[in-house]
Amino acid sequence: MHIQELLAVICYLIALFAIGFFSYRKHLSSADFIIGSRSMNYWLTALAAHASDMSSWLFMGYPAVIFTGGIFHSWTAVGLLLFMFLNWQLVAPKIRVATEQYNSLTFSSFFESRLTDTSGMIRVFTALISLVFYTIYISAGLVGLGLLLNTLFNVPYDWGVLIGILVVVPYVFMGGYLTLAWIDLFQGFFLMGVIIFVPLFVLDNVGGWTGVREAMTLKHLSTTLFPDFSTKTLLEILGMVAGWGLGYFGQPHIVTKFMGIRNVHEIKKSKWVGMSWMVLSLGAATLVGLVGIAFFKEGLSNTELVFVNIVKNSFSPFFIGLILCAILAATINAMSSQVLVLSSSLTEDFYKRIFRKNASSKELLIVARGGVIIASLVAFLIAYGNISSIYSLVLYAWSGLGSAFGPLLLLSLYWKKVTKQGAWAGILSGGIVAGIWPYFDKVESLHIPSLLPGFFTSLGLIVLISLLSQPIKKNLVL
Repeated sequence: MHIQELLAVICYLIALFAIGFFSYRKHLSSADFIIGSRSMNYWLTALAAHASDMSSWLFMGYPAVIFTGGIFHSWTAVGLLLFMFLNWQLVAPKIRVATEQYNSLTFSSFFESRLTDTSGMIRVFTALISLVFYTIYISAGLVGLGLLLNTLFNVPYDWGVLIGILVVVPYVFMGGYLTLAWIDLFQGFFLMGVIIFVPLFVLDNVGGWTGVREAMTLKHLSTTLFPDFSTKTLLEILGMVAGWGLGYFGQPHIVTKFMGIRNVHEIKKSKWVGMSWMVLSLGAATLVGLVGIAFFKEGLSNTELVFVNIVKNSFSPFFIGLILCAILAATINAMSSQVLVLSSSLTEDFYKRIFRKNASSKELLIVARGGVIIASLVAFLIAYGNISSIYSLVLYAWSGLGSAFGPLLLLSLYWKKVTKQGAWAGILSGGIVAGIWPYFDKVESLHIPSLLPGFFTSLGLIVLISLLSQPIKKNLVL
């Protein structure tokens, strides 16, 4: 451990806690804590939506795929860009208006009000699916922090995961929605600058583009988006584009950011700010993987540490610590938003709906903060086992959430015939199919991402059961 690296990290964390501390008194109610009382400007909304999306996956999971597979695998980034744009275009304005109309703070309360489900089943099913997949999602961030601290400071992996929990929980606990938005703004610009600067700085050291291309050719990696135009290749492209991109429609920690903008007419400006940030960040993350191919010609034992090892071998100790704070920024952004959404669901969907319908605002705020602690502890137990890679954990959770909630959200906004029975079937079928699909997808020649069967199973069942459960109209005979 180098004292200068530790000093850089400490300075960065102090800045984060300062933001959390000074916003603590601004959160006086559960509405403030959960959705910021719909008071965000378009800059805050844009960076909150995008920075909370890109966890350690941006620095560790995604570059590892490029590092091992070449340019062909950047179709994943193309899919994310395409569908996030559609998310801004199709979902953002409508969900902002609809949730204010129904006075909804969470996904489930919107679905319940929109479909007049007085049974409470939508809330229960939504909360259960969120609990399962968000704990896995949060654990992916903890795995990233564990690996980072182990590599940077030789801290044992288990202790690194614990430190991650101790960093995230306090300022989520103090701040809530609006605080996280300001932190997202600060960290969003910081991590974008870092991920652009590092590969461009290192590029000359590996012989420029010529050196990268030679290394890729030597390792027999793809140097083009279209290696060929065979049916198999085109299906793989479709799988990478839609197998990630479709998930955007069902991510509560992203979609709820649209709900918090103060003026729906500012969504267009917010969209272009956010998409510009995303293009630059994903493009730079792709470049990290490509530069890593030439930088580590002998390969790496853990490919998800390609960015970390490039930094460690290229900069002085203080700048190593400062630059790697960007991974902390990306990870903390995503984890904090996910923990907040999950605790909000536990508060609104379980506690208020089932136990204390007349709970006061202050009581709900206490419960929401208690939910932060509970959700974090469950995620800690999953991460502690270190059972999978960051990329795999994020993909699994992303697919489950996208399949369970994406089809229902789109149909709730654009189709008047959705019924509560169709919603029940869609939430459960989407989550279950996406959750079990990896255990049955054993065809080596053609991998089908779990988001595709999960999403379209949910979509089909919502439409079918909604049509079958339409209220019967009685004709009056005069």
